[in-house]
Amino acid sequence: MKKLLSILGAVGILLSAFAPARADVLNMGGVRDPATGTWTGLASVEFVSVGDAGNAADPDTGYGKVDYAYKIGTFDVTAAQYNAFLNSVAKVSDPYGLYNANMNTAAANKGCNIIRSGTAGNYSYTVAADWANRPVNYVSWGSAARFCNWLQNGQKTGNQNATTTESGAYALNGAITDAALMAVTRNGNAQYFIPNQNEWYKAAYYDPNKSGAGQAGYWLLPTRHDTPAINILDATGTNNANFYDILETGTKGLTIGSPYFRTEVGAFAASPSPYGTYDQCGNLEQWTETISGLQTMRIRGGSFIETGAASLKWDFSAGYPSQGIYALGFRIGSIDVPEPCIFVLLLAIVASGLIQWICCKRE
Repeated sequence: MKKLLSILGAVGILLSAFAPARADVLNMGGVRDPATGTWTGLASVEFVSVGDAGNAADPDTGYGKVDYAYKIGTFDVTAAQYNAFLNSVAKVSDPYGLYNANMNTAAANKGCNIIRSGTAGNYSYTVAADWANRPVNYVSWGSAARFCNWLQNGQKTGNQNATTTESGAYALNGAITDAALMAVTRNGNAQYFIPNQNEWYKAAYYDPNKSGAGQAGYWLLPTRHDTPAINILDATGTNNANFYDILETGTKGLTIGSPYFRTEVGAFAASPSPYGTYDQCGNLEQWTETISGLQTMRIRGGSFIETGAASLKWDFSAGYPSQGIYALGFRIGSIDVPEPCIFVLLLAIVASGLIQWICCKRE
């Protein structure tokens, strides 16, 4: 019997090694308080799962159909997360311009207050605590893709090369011009990536139970509402977002002014999308992976400087992939790793029975 238990234990260990594990949080040095669910350290990427594979496209726009399950960032990538990236791959040199000097000019150019110190060969990057959990801006599409490569390569520290930023989810290989970046596509083995338009759209607007159990549909706004949002910063409001209000449905003008302009990610705690994302409505526009036109990539969502209409499901814009601006940020997507499937469980049962039969025959 001891022999049998020992063998079964070994089989269990072997099966568990092959069974994929779910990873809803990519830890980059942060610590989560189990009592409140909040993060300190401000450098961990949290995901929500977007299931309902094979959903129908939005009949109003033709967008939103995704034939597979995936994950998407609960929040925009923050200044703290991007600051950790810079300190890993841009300390010696920054040949691909991952750091934008406008990030430093918080008040004048509405930057995210990431500050570079030192000289070439010995750079360091810092971001103050009151800025750390706000979304990073002035990030080009190319820099966002390099951030994804860095995550896929295990957040390695070193120069910007194939082991850190230039390969992985995207074969960038030094691409910096608009033409070169437009030719870059997601690799088949991509684990972390910039969501394409349909992935972003579905996470924002699709609700498998919009009109009741099993009655799917698309909301007009990523806050589960079909009516105009309110731009008042309120953690209890269910249809609130950071945008510029000209209709006086809330506070006329900006939600918050200088120097921050951007609210902390998740500040509108009661206004998530159906899948549980935050700030797909307002705060910052976000890059997608979808080509929009001649040397431009599709941009989705609204920003703090735009009206609430910019977050409506049929609204979008475009940007040159080599450029980053103050109203634009990004969130990342990830593959959805399923729970151990029934096949694995059945395999374990069959293996257990076979081992037991063999042991009984030998006794």
